[in-house]
Amino acid sequence: MVLLHVKRGDDSQFLFSTSVDAALDAVIQQLTAIYNGRLKVERICSEIPELADHGVTLPPNMQGLAEEQLVDLNLRDEWEDRCVPSGGAVLRKDELGRRNGQAPNDKMKEVLMRTMDEAKALISKKQVQANVCVTMEMVKEALDQLRGAVMIVYPMGLPPHDPIRMEFEEQEDLSGTHASLQVITEEECQLWWAAKEMQRGKKLQDYIGRNEKTKLVVKIQKKGQGAPAREPLVTEEQHKHMMMHFYRRQEELKKLEEADDDSYLDSEWSDRQALKKQFQGLTNIKWGPR
Repeated sequence: MVLLHVKRGDDSQFLFSTSVDAALDAVIQQLTAIYNGRLKVERICSEIPELADHGVTLPPNMQGLAEEQLVDLNLRDEWEDRCVPSGGAVLRKDELGRRNGQAPNDKMKEVLMRTMDEAKALISKKQVQANVCVTMEMVKEALDQLRGAVMIVYPMGLPPHDPIRMEFEEQEDLSGTHASLQVITEEECQLWWAAKEMQRGKKLQDYIGRNEKTKLVVKIQKKGQGAPAREPLVTEEQHKHMMMHFYRRQEELKKLEEADDDSYLDSEWSDRQALKKQFQGLTNIKWGPR
């Protein structure tokens, strides 16, 4: 089993298990699918709190308008009566004017928030620290969990213009958004290791040999961005340990230096002849003109 620690730039993404016999075309396809799938889960999870707090999204032509403007323009949300949350709606006005303010009750809100946390944990970057490989099945499970929670809270479904429904139906429009810069399509994805691009058409063993018990740090990025920065020789965690060791060593040397300090020998109380000088009247003698 070859373990790939997938990064984008310096940011860890996930661990992926494969074999030295695997074709790089297949590896890149799988890595891209998992990477973009994790992004989709994160985008849905970013919308869940808004759905739980302020209800479904208003039609695009009504978003951001004040109530007076809606009246003047004679605009009405035809989906408000259809998309009612289970257990009835609670009025929580959206100050941004993006959602209709008909929020789920506290019980249904808890369903959404708990499921969101479970889905995020399933594909979290913390899985790298836990040495858990992320698979496409795990990404699909996270999406299914989110889809199920939304169906429980909104059994009649969400409006077709709601970003959560659009994500579930692969209809999301990311053009002009920061999220679009994060997505990497399979065609434009490049895989780099040891400052070398791993070329399609080859196998993993062409680069790392036949040893299955290998762990690599690989980086994915879009074509045309050049070679990614090399991995530092010392990890951030190792650097912290080195600095802590250096600080402790400095403190130990300070204590040793203080322990070897003999400046006290110049003190009056340490003078063995002090009593004799006092009897002979030789203390507090000052030299100089009067």
